[in-house]
Amino acid sequence: STQRRINRMLNTHDHKLLALMDVKGFDPDEVTVKVKDGKVKVLAEHEEEYNTLRGKEYNYKNIRKEISLPPGVDEDEVMYSV
Repeated sequence: STQRRINRMLNTHDHKLLALMDVKGFDPDEVTVKVKDGKVKVLAEHEEEYNTLRGKEYNYKNIRKEISLPPGVDEDEVMYSV
């Protein structure tokens, strides 16, 4: 379960968790994380194309999130995983 994965992550690392985001429905290569100017910026984009009797239909979804780093946190020490 998701809760077990979170607990395992928190118990195996000696780091503080800044944020946890649900990117279910996105492939890892569709998620971009950048750490710059004291902020963590997350962008996830997914597009699907379907052929139907009426023609092509598209499904598009995205997530954009910006999180300010706490004071004293060095941008070079920020780690993330998808």
